[in-house]
Amino acid sequence: MTATEDATSTSTGTTSHRAAPVHAHPRDVTLEAALLALADPVRRTLVRELAASGPWRRTCGTFDVPVTKATLSRHFAVLREAGLLEQRDAGARRLNRLRREEFDERFPGLLALVLRDERD
Repeated sequence: MTATEDATSTSTGTTSHRAAPVHAHPRDVTLEAALLALADPVRRTLVRELAASGPWRRTCGTFDVPVTKATLSRHFAVLREAGLLEQRDAGARRLNRLRREEFDERFPGLLALVLRDERD
């Protein structure tokens, strides 16, 4: 690595100004952590919107939630720590994927309950 290269360079040769996100695998998540992540209405909105779109289609700035950018970043971190969300950087954008299959394997039926219409 040369002096001008950043430690956060990706395999594609692009450089990110931020550290790569840290992810928990659902198999390493407790039920309590999963329930706490899903208890927040903003995080449930994020999960629902991710479930309605394809994997890696949504960037962090495309969610219409009534919170600041810093608060939104924290919500994404909680979802990553609970094994619900995977993120990857693509240039200046951070793309998101709901880890539905992995989460369903660890907590069968839980995500389906969250994704149901709240009026049910």
